[in-house]
Amino acid sequence: MAPSPLTVGTAGHIDHGKTALVRALTGRETDRLAEERRRGMSIELGFAELDLGGRRLSLVDVPGHERFVRTMIAGASGIDMFLLVVAADDGPMPQTLEHLAVLRALGVKHGVLALTKVDLVDADARRVAADECAHLAPGLPLVEVSSETGEGLEELRAALAQAAEETETERRSSFPRHIHMKRRTPMDSDGEPVLHVDRVFTVAGHGTVVTGTLWSGRLERGQRVTVLPRGREARIRSIEVHDRALEVAEPHQRVALNLGGIDRDEVARGDVIAPLAAGVEASYRLDVELTSGAEAILAEPRAQVHLGTRDSAARVVDLGGGAAQLRLERPLLARAGDRLVVRRIAPPDTLGGGVVREPAPPRHGAGWERQVAEEAAAPTPPPTETAEPSPLARRVLAELEKDGPRPRGAAALAADLGAERREVEGAFAELAAAGAVVRAKADVVYAAPVYGKLARLIVALAERDEGTTIAAVRDLLDLSRKYAQALLEQLDAEHRLRRDGDRHLPRRTTAG
Repeated sequence: MAPSPLTVGTAGHIDHGKTALVRALTGRETDRLAEERRRGMSIELGFAELDLGGRRLSLVDVPGHERFVRTMIAGASGIDMFLLVVAADDGPMPQTLEHLAVLRALGVKHGVLALTKVDLVDADARRVAADECAHLAPGLPLVEVSSETGEGLEELRAALAQAAEETETERRSSFPRHIHMKRRTPMDSDGEPVLHVDRVFTVAGHGTVVTGTLWSGRLERGQRVTVLPRGREARIRSIEVHDRALEVAEPHQRVALNLGGIDRDEVARGDVIAPLAAGVEASYRLDVELTSGAEAILAEPRAQVHLGTRDSAARVVDLGGGAAQLRLERPLLARAGDRLVVRRIAPPDTLGGGVVREPAPPRHGAGWERQVAEEAAAPTPPPTETAEPSPLARRVLAELEKDGPRPRGAAALAADLGAERREVEGAFAELAAAGAVVRAKADVVYAAPVYGKLARLIVALAERDEGTTIAAVRDLLDLSRKYAQALLEQLDAEHRLRRDGDRHLPRRTTAG
């Protein structure tokens, strides 16, 4: 079986030789900006391909300066393994430790530690630095190298190849079943394609190009995809992986996509390229399981949340049992199973991380879950007495009561009852006149008690969150968009809610 594509990311303190080591390993200069070369430091992400003989790895070179941790996290969020770099003349430094914390938060376990610049120190200093590194990351392969003399480079290639084998073996044999998720983990090789954009540019005569690490699925030339969160559709004109034109991009590869049908200003770093079926949601709230640093994260009333190539400040709400709700100030693009990093805002520091359990949950708070549970468990009352309905109307009403929050339309009911559609439409009108049903839309008709229960839940949600959306109602009640939209429009028509753009706001009453 051919080796699977993998992406390795560098990590480590500024001026410890990450970019020089990448150059020595790959022959490629990843500092492409004039400012980077002038200042002698990485500012943006750099990319190269690492040929290990039987396997090729995509390599992401990240900045080491503390001011560019945000960029480092964006680059590290799609990696499978790491190359942690520590200079022998400095030893472990603050960004060494923070980058390790980021890798831990992202669940990246496998990697290699490179002790660089060994040609600049004597034997005693070299031994001390190696001991410090061994204590820094116990069990991690440690290779002593010099990018200038070439010492240790072959041993480093061998160690990276071994780490890649271990990474691939673990991925094939493991799956995080302890986390409740509606979908498979995003870093799976199968499933729908998801690419978090880390760079956008134009190529003369070709148009818009985006790059990123393909987290899951496969992308094909000619495929239609959606640019989130804007929802614009685009077509993949061409695909490149490390300057090679391909028909298909595989998961875990560094990918460049030439997109047709979309302008440069319609896509940005932080966006996601995916089909709608991928289930990526633009959300102002995330329910997460905290996998590292839970105590430190929950102690912060407000923190910075990084997911993919996007980040936002957020309020942190303790849900108990190591879970939290993150209430974001700008939307993140997430699906169940995504990993995220949480940092302190001031003074900045990486606190830990977690896994998304629900990408667009309702707002949790004191009494809210109890209210939802009580409403959902409450028995549906017998309808109030009205004029005796026709036999067909009684049968239609009984079916609607059985359907609950997902009622069948007239055509489906007619087929199931052996009646004509116009006869069922007539039964709808008869029942609506008697107050036995609520016709939220022409073909969405609820038994009145069922509608009453759903309406109370939606109004309570809107009051709790100071407004609600189709997506929030859909997720709360586990409905399709059709039913959620019909319910909200009916509540707007009843003046129990008021629409403002995409949100439906509570109508507040005042004592008079």
